[in-house]
Amino acid sequence: MEVVIATNEPVRLSFLMVLLKDAGFTPVLYDGFMAAVEGSIGAIQRRIAVPTAQAARAREFLREAGELF
Repeated sequence: MEVVIATNEPVRLSFLMVLLKDAGFTPVLYDGFMAAVEGSIGAIQRRIAVPTAQAARAREFLREAGELF
């Protein structure tokens, strides 16, 4: 698995997960529980990862969608 994006914004995380799934990728959310444990103050970013074989295509897809800078 390879991380393709990290953010503290819960709405954006949900959007990105759906965007990636709809495009045929297999995203996994990391650190969702850790962020909840720390009180969601934004100290720990949640990360979206995809299988390593999909990582380059996923980054390019997110870049084309305007979500990765």
